[in-house]
Amino acid sequence: MDLQLARLETLAAVARHGSFSHAARELHLSQPAVSMQVRQLEQALGVPLLERVGKRAFPTKAGELLLAHAGRALRELETGVEVVQQLRGIVAGRIRLGTSASFSIYLLPPALRRFRSRYPKAELTVVTGNAPEIARAVVGRLLDVGIVSLPVRERELAVTPFYRDEVVAIAPPDRRWRRGQRAAARDLVSAPLILFERGATLRRVIDDWFRRAGEVPVSAMELGNTEAIKKLVEAGLGLSVTSWFSVAAEVRRRKLAAARLDPPLYREIGVILRRDKPRTPVLEAFLATLAGLRRSLE
Repeated sequence: MDLQLARLETLAAVARHGSFSHAARELHLSQPAVSMQVRQLEQALGVPLLERVGKRAFPTKAGELLLAHAGRALRELETGVEVVQQLRGIVAGRIRLGTSASFSIYLLPPALRRFRSRYPKAELTVVTGNAPEIARAVVGRLLDVGIVSLPVRERELAVTPFYRDEVVAIAPPDRRWRRGQRAAARDLVSAPLILFERGATLRRVIDDWFRRAGEVPVSAMELGNTEAIKKLVEAGLGLSVTSWFSVAAEVRRRKLAAARLDPPLYREIGVILRRDKPRTPVLEAFLATLAGLRRSLE
C-alpha cells in the first residue's frame, strides 16, 4: 500500500494545528491540496482519519493509531537528515513549539528571532493553545517542546522552570494608585472587571486568588485576547488582572496604570518535553536559546 510520506506529513500537520488552513500555511500548500491529501489517505486505508467539528479537525481513533506509528518513522527520518547536516557543520531540522498566544507575543520574540538568525537552516513552527492542549500534544509527539503555565500533570513530561510571572492589577492611566500601593481583592471587586475568558490557566489562577480572599469577581466582560482587554481598560471601561509582562510597555508609556496585588500573586511558566525525547542538535540549539532568554528575563 502506497501511503506516501507527504500525505502522512500533511495529516500530522492538520492534527498538530487542529486546522486545515493552519496546516496549509505551515506546509506552503493550498487548503484544497491539504484536504485532497488527507482524503487520499482515508481512501487508501478505508477509514476516516480526521473528524471535523466546525472549523476544527481532530484525529479519529484510526488517525491517532496511524500518527503514533507513522510519527516515529517521520521523526527517525528527520533525525537522520539532522545528523547528516551536522556532519557538514550545519544545525538543521524542525522544531515544533507549542505555547500560549500571550507568551508568543510578549515573552518569546527575542529568543525566536535569535534562533532564526543563528540557525537559518532550522525550521521553526509555533502552535498556540492552552496549557492542557499543549501538554497533550507534546505527550503525543505532535509537538517537540512546550512553554506553558505550570503545573502539568502528565508523567511522561520533563519540566524545566522558565519564568516566574507576576500578576498585577491594571487600570486606566488616570487611576490614582500611589507609588508602592497594592491592590486587594476587595478593592477590585467594587469596580467593573474585564477578565480573561474562563477555562484559561491564567483565569483559574486569578479566580483562586479572589477565592482565597473570600471574594467572588463578577466580570463585566470576558475576552480571550489580552490586547483587547488592555484597550478596554485604557478606555476606562473597567479594571483587570493580568500578567505584568503583557502590560509593562503600556505602563512605561503611561497608557495604563498598574499595581501589585495584596497578597502578591505569581504563576510559574515552564518548558516541557517528553522524558524520552531524543536530544538532536537542533533541539539542543533551541533549548540553549531559551536558556539565554531565561537568564535575560531574570
